[in-house]
Amino acid sequence: MIKVLSSGIYTAIQDLGRIGYREMGIPVAGVMDRYATMFANMILNNKEEDAVIEIVFGSSKFEFLESCSISISGADFSAKIDDKPVLMNTVLEVEKGSVLSFGKRNFGVRTYIAVKGGFLTETVLGGRSFYKGITNRHVFKKGGIIPINKKQKKIKETRSKVKFNKGYIKTNNIEVYEGPEYELLSRNQKEKLKQLEFTISSSNSRMGYILNEKIENSFPSMLSSGVLPGTVQLTPSGKLIVLMRDCQVTGGYPRILQLTEESINILSQKTTKDSIDFKIKRFS
Repeated sequence: MIKVLSSGIYTAIQDLGRIGYREMGIPVAGVMDRYATMFANMILNNKEEDAVIEIVFGSSKFEFLESCSISISGADFSAKIDDKPVLMNTVLEVEKGSVLSFGKRNFGVRTYIAVKGGFLTETVLGGRSFYKGITNRHVFKKGGIIPINKKQKKIKETRSKVKFNKGYIKTNNIEVYEGPEYELLSRNQKEKLKQLEFTISSSNSRMGYILNEKIENSFPSMLSSGVLPGTVQLTPSGKLIVLMRDCQVTGGYPRILQLTEESINILSQKTTKDSIDFKIKRFS
């Protein structure tokens, strides 16, 4: 088991989400950055859907109540075990009584801790991801206990480090496809989407990122339609909302763009005042 000594801004259990419940109004949700999550699990030879700890902006601290193998991937928050810096993207053998902490942010927004065999928190509707209203808790608090697989086999330490492509965390290029209502945009609106550099507002969360810059909105009101993580909606004010993992399943604003899966991972590692450029692709 692992004890939460400090939960920071946001510390929660997430996996790849809940599939098959959208018709009930339940979002898929799950980890914001799937690439970092699956990378962390791969290093430990876990299943890609095994649950991980998702941490935003570091400042979290954990005490290990038993020995285990872990890996850390995603954003770099200067991870230390017993105050000694440790590598990311490699197998780390943690002894009982050791303390894992995160400090200075070097790059990125979200980091992920995987444990050999996965974290064994409660399963609800086929998933372990925390989600308010579905699971008993939506974040960890100080003193929280996280169960792990006690039957895990110790991984032979090699000191090798798998190459992690952190370039995606630092890029500003967001590849998108044209959304269902894209062709209803004027030529001027389309040009602005291609030419403007958009910045992320302070209104950003697991549900969605609101961008500061505006595109003129002359659309009439429309009926609610299905939306997905990565859907870009044009609001009546002219601002864009990029829906993220915890987004609702329907929305009433024009769906003008749709992020690729990789672009959702990229955006999940951005925060307030960061800039992005949309790179519009066409379905072949």
